[in-house]
Amino acid sequence: MKIAIPVEDKSIEGNICQSFGRSPYFLIYDTGSEESVFLNNTAAASQGGAGIKAAQIIVDSRAQAVLTPRAGEKAASVLAAADIKIYKTINDSIRDNIKAFTKGRLTLLDDIHPGFHRRRG
Repeated sequence: MKIAIPVEDKSIEGNICQSFGRSPYFLIYDTGSEESVFLNNTAAASQGGAGIKAAQIIVDSRAQAVLTPRAGEKAASVLAAADIKIYKTINDSIRDNIKAFTKGRLTLLDDIHPGFHRRRG
C-alpha cells in the first residue's frame, strides 16, 4: 500500500510537517516494497487553495492513505472523493508513524479543521 506523508525534508529520518497543504514535500512510501519517493509540494507557494492542490498531488501519486497531524476540510473532501483515508500521526517522527501505521495503531483523523482561508473583512 502506498501512503503519503507531509514532510519537512527529503529524508525518511526527518520530521512530519504540521501543515498538510503547505508542507515542502510529500513522502510517498510503499509499505510492501519499503520504497520511498519524495515529491515537491508545488501547492505550498499558492496564494490560496493550497490544501486542495496538495490533496490533488496525493491523488495523482496513487497513494491510498495519508498520515498527517491535521487537515483542512477542503483537502479532506478531495481525499475522501478519491477514497483516500486520512490517519492521525502520533508524533513528528516519520519512521515512528510508518511503523505505527503498518501495525494498525493509527486512528482515522476525525478532527478536520475548517482551513486557514483568507477571509475578506
